[in-house]
Amino acid sequence: MAPPAAHASADASPAALPAFTRSQKVFTMLGAVLGLLLAALDQTIVATAGPAIQADLHIPASLYPWLTTSYFVASTLMVPVWGKLSDLLGRRAVLAAGILVFLTGSFLCGAARSTVALILFRAVQGLGSAALFTAALAVVADLFEPRERGKYQGLFGAMFGLSSVVGPLAGGFITDHLGWHWVFFINLPVGAVALALVLSRMPKLKPHREARGGLDLTGALTLSVAVVPLLLALSLGKGDGGDWAWGSWRILGLFALAAVGLAAFLRVESRAHDPLLDLKLFRLRAFSAGNAAVFIVGAAFLSGVVFLPLFMVNVMGLSATRSGLTIVPLTLGVVAGNVLSGQLVSRMGRYKALMLGSMALLIAGFAIMGFTLTPDSTQAEVTVKMVLVGLGLGPSIPIYTMVIQNAVPPSQIGVATAAATFFRQLGMTIGVALLGTVFASTLTSELRTGMAQATGALPASVQAELRRALPGVSGEGGPSGQVFQPDEVKSRLRAEFEAERRRETAPEAQAKVDAAERQALAAVDAADRALKTAFTRGVAAVYHVAVFIAVAALLVTLLLPEQHLRRKHRAVSTGEP
Repeated sequence: MAPPAAHASADASPAALPAFTRSQKVFTMLGAVLGLLLAALDQTIVATAGPAIQADLHIPASLYPWLTTSYFVASTLMVPVWGKLSDLLGRRAVLAAGILVFLTGSFLCGAARSTVALILFRAVQGLGSAALFTAALAVVADLFEPRERGKYQGLFGAMFGLSSVVGPLAGGFITDHLGWHWVFFINLPVGAVALALVLSRMPKLKPHREARGGLDLTGALTLSVAVVPLLLALSLGKGDGGDWAWGSWRILGLFALAAVGLAAFLRVESRAHDPLLDLKLFRLRAFSAGNAAVFIVGAAFLSGVVFLPLFMVNVMGLSATRSGLTIVPLTLGVVAGNVLSGQLVSRMGRYKALMLGSMALLIAGFAIMGFTLTPDSTQAEVTVKMVLVGLGLGPSIPIYTMVIQNAVPPSQIGVATAAATFFRQLGMTIGVALLGTVFASTLTSELRTGMAQATGALPASVQAELRRALPGVSGEGGPSGQVFQPDEVKSRLRAEFEAERRRETAPEAQAKVDAAERQALAAVDAADRALKTAFTRGVAAVYHVAVFIAVAALLVTLLLPEQHLRRKHRAVSTGEP
């Protein structure tokens, strides 16, 4: 019986691969890691500096999300383009070009003096970051044998985890001591070192002869029509009504335009001589199932990171800084999962059992969080549980990327790596939109019910006071931007009742004021409890949905063919500079 196509493709690569000296490998990996770290850190550092940037440039609330949206849309769109270019021109050329574009965008962002300019220059940064993500991950497949790739892919995955810890801390320090402009300028010296290493010490990693051709510009254009409206709709869509509600003509129009673009892209790629994304690759079971799993895992990847801080701030009463530090154990779990899984795959030569085990661990972590989270949960308790989630998520970055790379011929390593990155980012965007809607709808419903029971018997003036102090469904706080502070609300109410008591001279009237005060103060405690319960159930609902997403990822992973990653002989090194 003939072997499956996926197996055949994995073994179809040449038995003899170019050899490189140890110093070439070390400096190439160092340059690639620095480039990847630049792009990964930038996302978290800029997010921390966002409030200072908004205050200095007087950015209106309607445009503030575009600081992130413009970067993310440009990055996701360019991932397939840079991936194809890396197969056509070689990794060194694309990695160097990506660093130059990213550094140009960083300098322009730091020098920006208007909101529109900053948004546009953030898009320039995004264009460069796509090359850093794609070429850096593809370099591993050029330098190392299939069996060795897992442990080095794990190192790159660990960079993503570390950036989520170091980024906010570095962003806060730089913003406080140097100003927000240096959040961007700090990229310049680091990027210069990375560029010097790439140009002086990295082999050219020339493309395979059969990969030479031209860039599919028509495919790139139709892909932009499919991707840009889709990402904009997912990033800007809201579930609380308004001009950008999910059912509004703007969002529906963007989805319709994306559907038209997708149909045009598939038509163009099926007829192109040298397509941007060879649709025939999806006939390979390892490639199609691997990318499907990457997409699904991506949808669950941010659920634990994005929504848990809302619980920590609004239920536990932690500051934003301490809330961010609570995510550190999850991140360390992700880093450990990345590194350990890569090492294990390299030792065993097999990966499927490890992938299934990590998915089972992730399902367990999400289930424990979803069904045991209560308003009385402690910080230590939640922190320990999140380690389990991190260990389950960790292997998802390096191993799936390695499987997808091993499924294709060497001439399409860049395209395969770009596909994995593209589908992961697309899954993250859709996952945040889906889970954000689940969180907001659950929180709104619970708040409406809980507050009605807690404050229904109170005077209208006291109810208005509570509504002003309560955070909105986004969890970002009321008009003052602060979370609900019951002690402060009680203090204001006591002052109001004391003033009313002084105006009343009759004992009966004062007794009524005292009774009203006790009722109002009790209602504040009830409202506080209702608020904590609502946030708890909203975050728990996110984890409930994440369980089903993780189960879907496990089922798709079952479809992956098992490949024994044999060690392959390399050719004698040519000493290529």
